[in-house]
Amino acid sequence: MKKQVLCAILFSSLATLTAHAQNAVSGQVVVDYVPLSNYIRPEDSVKTGSKSDFRRIQFNLEIPLSTKVDSLGNIKRWSWKVGASYAKMENRDYAQSLFPTEMLNAEIGLQYLTSLKKNWTLLTFASVGVYSDLVKVNGKDVLGQGGALFIKRFRPNLAFGFGPVLSNSFGVPMILPGLYFDWKTNGKVKFNVNFPQGISAAYQVNKLMDLRAVVNLDGMTAEREKNGKSTLGGFMLLTAGLQPQFNLGKNLKLQLTGGSTLARMYVENDRSLKSFFKEKKQADPRFSPTFYTSVGIKWNMPY
Repeated sequence: MKKQVLCAILFSSLATLTAHAQNAVSGQVVVDYVPLSNYIRPEDSVKTGSKSDFRRIQFNLEIPLSTKVDSLGNIKRWSWKVGASYAKMENRDYAQSLFPTEMLNAEIGLQYLTSLKKNWTLLTFASVGVYSDLVKVNGKDVLGQGGALFIKRFRPNLAFGFGPVLSNSFGVPMILPGLYFDWKTNGKVKFNVNFPQGISAAYQVNKLMDLRAVVNLDGMTAEREKNGKSTLGGFMLLTAGLQPQFNLGKNLKLQLTGGSTLARMYVENDRSLKSFFKEKKQADPRFSPTFYTSVGIKWNMPY
């Protein structure tokens, strides 16, 4: 897993793609908590007495600017996307400072969705954001990305997309592959596979509550100065758990999640083209599995 840091940056654009038009303001606020767990030393995979936790609040908002749907169901849609995440970490009993104590990811972007022929959709997007450890905020913390994804809807419940994504995460602009996959089933138990966000299986208990089993992949990234060099450091978080969802109204949902961290690691690379292609000599720092919980509110208000 060599490109984890870059993947963490791309989550903000790729994890919330929608291939349908809706004339509504949608958003969410989520609070995550991972308690202190042991640091596993990368050189020998020994679980040490050093510990770190992870506390985060996330906010995402999508505002439609214009939506046009013709008689054949073809879509043309412009929308703004705004997102921010702030994380606070306590690093206890380390001989030297290895990890950031704060991280801020904040971005704003423009997205355009339009229908093509034969169930194809073109999604183009561009965004700019600040990805910082808040020690020293400057122009190096500003990262931009943009891309175009061609999405094929094979059936109403199955879509696959691919296309180029341009990012300056490693100093020089680089074109990287972007992928999107979404599959849903209908019935008493509803399965949903959404790449790169995760997998879920939902059972509708009643009109007011759904019970889900979820596996999610998430991350945060920060530009840091290390030994006089600009680096990108990022946490990757793979979690699994149960998630009851309560329908508080037609347009408002409350999600409670409890489970475990399947994997939590920290990846750091120099911001250079050479570093991008260079293989690491040892594994990345990681932490032992522990409890994970989150509380989230989602809304979808008619515009």
